[in-house]
Amino acid sequence: MMGKEMDDFIIESYQKEEKMMILVFAQWCVNHELDPKALYLEAYPAQSENQSLKEAIDLTVPKEEAGEVPDETLLGVLTLFGNEDLAFIVTQEIEKRTKKQS
Repeated sequence: MMGKEMDDFIIESYQKEEKMMILVFAQWCVNHELDPKALYLEAYPAQSENQSLKEAIDLTVPKEEAGEVPDETLLGVLTLFGNEDLAFIVTQEIEKRTKKQS
């Protein structure tokens, strides 16, 4: 692979990984009875129509069927993709949940 092919491959790989990250976020929200769209909008108010988020929400399963998505895993993936604003919102939700449980 040379030049443009390599660039296309890298971009395509990143986009697939980014979609997986968004799906992990959406499933985490479903698992914790949170609205992924609302949380995403809180972090990124200018991105009200995010197609990748809509697609990810369509791919989520009910929390009874879903595997556990550890908080640390989600935060790690969000940080890896530079989604610090969304990671901040998620951290706030984790803190709210922790306070409710104590």
